[in-house]
Amino acid sequence: MLNALLGNFLIGLREGLEATLVVTILVAFLVKSDRKERLPQVWAGVGAAVALSVGFGALLTFVAQDLLPSSKRELFDAVVSVVAVVFVTWMIFWMRRTSRKLSGELRTKLSDAINVGGFAVVGMAFLAVAREGLETATLFYTAAQGATTSAGPLAGITLGLVASIALGWALYASAVRINLATFFKWTGLLLVLVAAGILKYAVHDFHEAGVLPGGNVHAFDFSNVIDPAAWYSALVGGMFNLTPTMSVFELTAWLAYAVPVLFLFLRPARPVTRVPVTSAAA
Repeated sequence: MLNALLGNFLIGLREGLEATLVVTILVAFLVKSDRKERLPQVWAGVGAAVALSVGFGALLTFVAQDLLPSSKRELFDAVVSVVAVVFVTWMIFWMRRTSRKLSGELRTKLSDAINVGGFAVVGMAFLAVAREGLETATLFYTAAQGATTSAGPLAGITLGLVASIALGWALYASAVRINLATFFKWTGLLLVLVAAGILKYAVHDFHEAGVLPGGNVHAFDFSNVIDPAAWYSALVGGMFNLTPTMSVFELTAWLAYAVPVLFLFLRPARPVTRVPVTSAAA
C-alpha cells in the first residue's frame, strides 16, 4: 500500500496546491478590494468544480466496471491512461509557463466576471478549479487500476489534497513562506517520471487487450536478481512503474516519453527580448 500511497500523495499535493492557490488568489482579491459579498459566488463555483471532479471519477469507474465487458476493460484503461499522460504533460508545462503571471491573469478575469454579474463569477471560479479536479480524477482512476487495491491510491490522493489545503491556508495567512517556483519545478520533475510510468502501464494494458503485440518479449528480466516484493521495488514500481521485468514496448514507451519531456522541462526558459521603441525624427 505504501508504494501506491507515495505516488498518489505527490499527485494530490501538486494538483491540490494548484487549485488551492487559484482559490486563495480569488479570495484574497475579493477581500482586499472590499468585495466580500462575492465570496459565496466564488465558493459556489469551487464547490461545483469539486462535485464535477468526483462525479467524473465515479463515471470512469462505472463505465469500466458496469458498462464494459471484461474483454474491453484493459483497452478502456489503456486509453484513459494515455489521456492522463496528456493531462499531466499539459499541466506541467502550463504551470511552468504561466506561474509567474497566474495571479494577475486570475484577478483580471475575476474583475471582468464581476462586471458581468454573479453567474459569471461562479462560472469563472468553476473553470479555474475544474481543470485540476478533472486531472486529479483521471490520475486517481489510472493509479487505482494499476494498484492491487484502491485503498493506497485513495489514501495517497486524500492525504495530498489535505496537505495542499493546509499549505495553501498557511500561505494565505502568511504563516509560512515557500519558493513556489522551486516547489513546482521539483514536483513537476517527479510528475514527469510518474507520467512515464502511467504510459508504461497503458502499454501493458494494450498488451493485455491484444491491441499491441510483444507482451512476452522482454527488454530485461531482473526478477531473479531484484526481489519484486522488496520495499525498494515496491517504492520505485508504485511511483514510476519501473519493474524488474519490462517488455520492449513498455521500456521504449517509458524512455521515449521521459527523456525528451525531461529535457524540455529542465531547459532554461528563453528570456523575453524587448525591442526598444525609438521616437520618429521630426
